[in-house]
Amino acid sequence: MISVSGVSMRYGSKVLFEDVSTVFSSGRRYGLTGPNGAGKSTFMKLLTGELDPQRGTVVRPPKLGVLRQDHFAFDEYRVIDTVVMGNRRLWNALAERDALYARTDMSNEDGMRLGELEGIVGEEDGYTAESDAAILLQGLDIPDALHERTMGELQGGQKVRVLLAQALYGHPAALLLDEPTNHLDLDSIHWLEEFLGRYEGTLIVISHDRHFLNNVCTHIADIDYETIITYTGGYDDMVVAKTQIRSTLESQNEQREKKIAQLNDFIARFSAGTRSSQVQSRRKEVERLQTTELARSNIQRPYIKFSMKRPSGKVPLECRGISKAHGGTPVVSAFGVVLNRGEKVVLVGRNGAGKTTLLKALLADAPDMPPSPSDRDAGDVRWGHEVSIGYFPQDSTGEIEKSTTVVEWLHRFDPDASRQDIHGLLGQMLFSGEDGYKPTDALSGGETARLLFCRIMLQKPNVLILDEPTNHLDLEAINALNIALQKFEGTVLLVTHDEDLLEEVGTRVWQFEGGRITDFKGSYEEFAGTTA
Repeated sequence: MISVSGVSMRYGSKVLFEDVSTVFSSGRRYGLTGPNGAGKSTFMKLLTGELDPQRGTVVRPPKLGVLRQDHFAFDEYRVIDTVVMGNRRLWNALAERDALYARTDMSNEDGMRLGELEGIVGEEDGYTAESDAAILLQGLDIPDALHERTMGELQGGQKVRVLLAQALYGHPAALLLDEPTNHLDLDSIHWLEEFLGRYEGTLIVISHDRHFLNNVCTHIADIDYETIITYTGGYDDMVVAKTQIRSTLESQNEQREKKIAQLNDFIARFSAGTRSSQVQSRRKEVERLQTTELARSNIQRPYIKFSMKRPSGKVPLECRGISKAHGGTPVVSAFGVVLNRGEKVVLVGRNGAGKTTLLKALLADAPDMPPSPSDRDAGDVRWGHEVSIGYFPQDSTGEIEKSTTVVEWLHRFDPDASRQDIHGLLGQMLFSGEDGYKPTDALSGGETARLLFCRIMLQKPNVLILDEPTNHLDLEAINALNIALQKFEGTVLLVTHDEDLLEEVGTRVWQFEGGRITDFKGSYEEFAGTTA
């Protein structure tokens, strides 16, 4: 159990939360939600002890499992050791024990200390430490061959999975996970959902994956209105309950305002007359009914709408024999397909299976895209009549030129657009007021993603190629993207691990598995039914 009492945090004039008191109980799984900038990560750091509250107290159990955000902190350690470090008491005991055994002249005190350390190792299941750590790693798709490697030798997504295993290791009484599904493929996400469903301690998780929150969480702790309100159920349950509560409060306030107006009218008409006692009683009633000011919600909802300047031909894409290898290892082999206008293809498979490689191979000589012949080893790609492409890359590094402003960078993609149109488009994606003149060098990951969507909306393409577009978006932005893709009348190629997007957008599935690409003509839900 974790207890929070009277906790407040503010930065300057910005209040994140004020006088928050709540309890996170054992056996419950809490999703910590709120838009970007609401204070989720700050609150998580208060719970882990990384930050002290400006006011109030946090009581936590002695053993916490925390997902580390620094992917380079353990580069010099073996993978298996990094996981065992998740149980700090055990790791320290093992390190001290090994140092004592390495001595050539052991004293009586050393021998007694060794006995104490062996007791700690036994209490913390240290004699099966490596095998227990290996089971966690295997479940997160880190093969045995990597367990003896150093963390510095792993790829970014693999590091995340090892750090997740570290947080899960040692049976912590409470588990605190900040964006655990980032860089995980669907199989690993499903494994994690099952694992967390069996976890008996207190779980608190930050995630922008609505499907994950609905599957895992028994409660949602929502940061909004300068406080934290806990709702029973998953994310969708919270949205319904929150809407109802807000509507009820606003309706009650509206009725109060009408009553107050009626009373004030009576007071104005008779305050100078003979009804002084009635006037006084109505004044007291006005004071009693005075509307309590509702704290302002910090939720901001972007508006995404993908329009087309003109539709493409009936067959926007046809390819044959597409092949690409990395380091002599084939990744995509002899792939061919005919894509019809309006189809929305979702690309699914484990990380590293070739989804991004295929997209880059298709784009190697695409219209309006910079040529990149090295992205395709063999094969023919024919883009159809009037095709125009909007591309959102998985790695946006270098996509937005530095040393300019948001407005200036966006304007160059349509010099004929008025500044008013540019600012209107930026406003849709929550760049308000002076944000348009923000230096592009200072953009956060979420701002970069929203600006790339501004570019796509400005260009009005008829084919969208989106590679992991949700990585830096909050739930409101992901929901807006979901709706926009469903309404888009053009053609879509989409790589995502967000199951709501897969299920609600996809009309065709390309599955990457074992070096092969299976083309399934049907929805993701139908596809999942055939593989269950």
